[in-house]
Amino acid sequence: MELIAPMRLYTLSKRHFVLVFIVFFICFGVIVLIGIAGPEIISSRALPPISPTTKGNLTSPLKLQTPGLSTYNQELWLTCQFEQNSVVEIRRNVSMMVTISGVMQDTSVPNIRVFPHNHTRSLHCANRLCDEIIVLHLGYLNYTEYVIIVTFYNLVSSEFPIKDVNFTLKMYNASFSQVEIWFRFIFVVFTFMVTCLFAHSLRKFSMRDWAIEQKWMSILLPLLLLYNDPFFPLSFLVSSWFPGMLDDLFQAIFLCALLIFWLCVYHGFRVQGERKFLTFYLPKLIIVGLLWLAAVTLGIWQTVNELHDPTYQYRVDTSNFQGMKIFFLIVGSVYILYLVFLIVRACSELKNMPYFDLRLKFLTGLTFIVLIISIVIIYLRFGANILQDNFVAELSTHYQNSAEFLSFYGLLNFYLYTLAYVYSPSKNAVYESQLKDNPAFSMLNDSDDDVIYGSDYEEMPLQNGRANKSKYQDESDSD
Repeated sequence: MELIAPMRLYTLSKRHFVLVFIVFFICFGVIVLIGIAGPEIISSRALPPISPTTKGNLTSPLKLQTPGLSTYNQELWLTCQFEQNSVVEIRRNVSMMVTISGVMQDTSVPNIRVFPHNHTRSLHCANRLCDEIIVLHLGYLNYTEYVIIVTFYNLVSSEFPIKDVNFTLKMYNASFSQVEIWFRFIFVVFTFMVTCLFAHSLRKFSMRDWAIEQKWMSILLPLLLLYNDPFFPLSFLVSSWFPGMLDDLFQAIFLCALLIFWLCVYHGFRVQGERKFLTFYLPKLIIVGLLWLAAVTLGIWQTVNELHDPTYQYRVDTSNFQGMKIFFLIVGSVYILYLVFLIVRACSELKNMPYFDLRLKFLTGLTFIVLIISIVIIYLRFGANILQDNFVAELSTHYQNSAEFLSFYGLLNFYLYTLAYVYSPSKNAVYESQLKDNPAFSMLNDSDDDVIYGSDYEEMPLQNGRANKSKYQDESDSD
């Protein structure tokens, strides 16, 4: 058995465990209620409907102008929805050309995209209102107003009688942006405090003696600080794509580190002593690294193409998207199977070991609760169509209200805070470990919790050897 630094996990009674979970649910419930009372994330503004009779059967360019925008609006989408004269199911491709110009404060209109962009969108109409299509997306706003000119080709026909064309501008709600800034700042401050307290509690123990959970918490807490993104306010101070890309990169790094943490801990319960890099860490890094590489590559791909062409869409304009999605799902399935295998093996081999059994039950219980809550939130957000087109962030995958945003951020933050509290040493950990190392005091200082939940010092070979030696001497005296 490995000698590890004491954890608060060993000193908690069953009442304390119940109290830990109650506090976790209370904090999560409070943050959800705050989110429910918060503003909507995406605000929409419908432009006046355009009729084919007034625009020459939609063959002439359609000039659209946005209202005044600010950096708090963060991003801009232009969507289009066709309304038919009759109820006819139609599937066809729509060709269009889009030109974008930014309006300066002196009312001059510089063309921010030199060449017009020609694209084809797939249109499906099951009733009078056709499915909404995204015309363009601006990832950051350089100007307070934009002039957009859209030209359709060969749109109106006898098979596709159009009554109106409805354009809608969608952007981030300025009120939500302020809420997001404040809550990200609050989570950054709390995470920094928890990280400092956790590091301070382990300062008297050698890093070689830290448990595998404690070592990983010393990695995850700083990454959680990046996940909350202390640089997020730069998005409102700098008109650039870089702060948004940095935020996406931090989130991908933290989530993949969390995936590696689960694999390493459940495998590490069974592998004591030295854990070699090639046999222990490398397979896990390859599996999770492929997931991270796929997500980051697709995100950068989308961002770079949108910088050159705001009308670009990965789902429509490239055939490689389906291959990337299949690759992501295959690697994700391999990860899930590997994690389930490690959990089953750990439960079957360590169920009769009180010390490891307690660590296993707590981590599995809390992680299972977090995963169930996450699955419920994702299902309520996307429904059964989550794996169809919602792969990387676009309008369909953005949060719809403050409750969704705060529930996800709060859930992961409170999950790490709870683990940090339980895995940190108690105030008297150094004193208790010194007494338990001395066999003369070990029996006097054993508590009921040590007997019920187990202690990692009770199962050390050195103490077991002393106990066996004492038992042998007693038998010799009686003879």
